[in-house]
Amino acid sequence: MRSRTATWFECKIRYEKTMEDGMQKKVNETYVVDALSFSEAEERIIEEMSSYISGEFNVTDIKKAAYGEIFFSDLELADCWYKTKLQFITIDEKTEKEKRSTVTYLVQAGTLNGAVKSIDEVMGGTMIDYVISSVAETALMDVFEHVAKTSKRDDKPEYEEGEK
Repeated sequence: MRSRTATWFECKIRYEKTMEDGMQKKVNETYVVDALSFSEAEERIIEEMSSYISGEFNVTDIKKAAYGEIFFSDLELADCWYKTKLQFITIDEKTEKEKRSTVTYLVQAGTLNGAVKSIDEVMGGTMIDYVISSVAETALMDVFEHVAKTSKRDDKPEYEEGEK
């Protein structure tokens, strides 16, 4: 289980999909991309989906995701995405009252119990007291992380010795 913190955008696309029976059907699907802005999110989802969809498709909606961190699973059966809300429990030193702050995560897992297990695995390594307040399966199809493009660099120094 690995986690990644970034600015995530949920992007909805509409296209004609060939169903299992061979019929064409217009579908709406939601994907998540790692981007810095709405325009970059649109560019990224178009780039990613162009290799999967033959024909035209439209980006119908882009919104900033409610979560900033995603837990990725390495398990082959982990094919669902779960939106989870955790409440972190702290004690206010002045009033000595319990204070709860809610944080939302996206978790990749095969089952709801698998999502809970993954949260406990990740959060178990921390000293924070927490309560899982909700776990809900989403309709997200996939998450596309930002991958840095490799550039071919010359091994030449930018200036020769003695030059400035």
